[in-house]
Amino acid sequence: MQASAVPRATAAARSIAASLDLRADDAIVLQDSNKLTLRLLPCDVLARVEPVAPAALQGAQFEVALAQRLAAAGCPVAALERRVDPRVYARAGFVVTLWTYYEPATPRAVDPADYARALERLHAGMRALALPQLALPTPHFTDRVEQAQQLVASRDHTPALADADRELLGATLRRLRRVIGERGAAEQLLHGEPHPGNVLSTKQGLLFIDLETCCRGPVEFDLAHAPADVSECYPGVKHDLLRECRILMLAMITTWRWDRDDQLPNGRQLGTEGLSQLRAARGRQGLETPG
Repeated sequence: MQASAVPRATAAARSIAASLDLRADDAIVLQDSNKLTLRLLPCDVLARVEPVAPAALQGAQFEVALAQRLAAAGCPVAALERRVDPRVYARAGFVVTLWTYYEPATPRAVDPADYARALERLHAGMRALALPQLALPTPHFTDRVEQAQQLVASRDHTPALADADRELLGATLRRLRRVIGERGAAEQLLHGEPHPGNVLSTKQGLLFIDLETCCRGPVEFDLAHAPADVSECYPGVKHDLLRECRILMLAMITTWRWDRDDQLPNGRQLGTEGLSQLRAARGRQGLETPG
C-alpha cells in the first residue's frame, strides 16, 4: 500500500472495529504490501485493509464466503473474527475484513510432513465443496496465467521490462499454459498460493490464510508454491506436471514483480532474481530460452 495511504487505512480499520464494540486503541502493522495487515489492540483482531475497487470488493467477499465454508468443514484455515458479523466492511475509501488473531507457536522450522498433511486436508475439504452450490465466481488457474500474459504484453504496465526478458516471460507463460492444459490432469478447487508466507504456525496447528487467490486446477499447481520437501511428502504427485507448474509459477510471480503498480518491498530486486532463476529452470528442463 502507498505509504501516504497507510494512516488513513489504519484509521478506517480502527473506526470500523470501534463501531462494532471492538476496542482498537492501537494498531500494529504486521504486513504492508499490496494489502495492509494490522493487529488491532486491545481487542486483538487481525484486520486486512485495501483501497476500495470493484476487484478488491469482489475478492474480499469471495474470501469471506469461502473461509466460512472451509472453516465449517473443519479445514485448516484461519477463522474470521467471531465477535462480529462475518462480512466485508467498507469505510473512508477502504475495504476491511476482520479475522481471528493467532499467537505464533514456538518458533521452529515447519515440518514438511506436517505442511503436506495440512495442505492435503485443505484439498480434501475443497473437493468436498460442490462448486455450483457455492455460487462463488471461482477462476481457473489459466485465468491467472492470462492476467500475467496481459501484463507482459503491456509496455504501459511493465515499462521497465527489457525486450529479451519480456519475450522470455511471454514464451514461458504461453507454452506452459498450453502444455499443462493438454495433460488433462484432474482438477479441483485450490488455494492458489499456499506458499510459506500464507501458512501460519499456531498453537492450533498449521493454518492457511489469503484465500482470495483460490482457483481451479490440478493439485500440482498448489504444490508448485510450496517448498520441494513438502511436495515429496504429498501422496500421488505427478512429478512431470509439478516441474512444469513450478516453472509456470516462477514466470507468473516474476511477472507480478515487474508490474509498475506492484508494492511488494524489494519487488524489483525479486523480479530480477526471478528472471535469472527462470532462465536456469528452463535450461534444466532442456527448453530453449528466448533472447
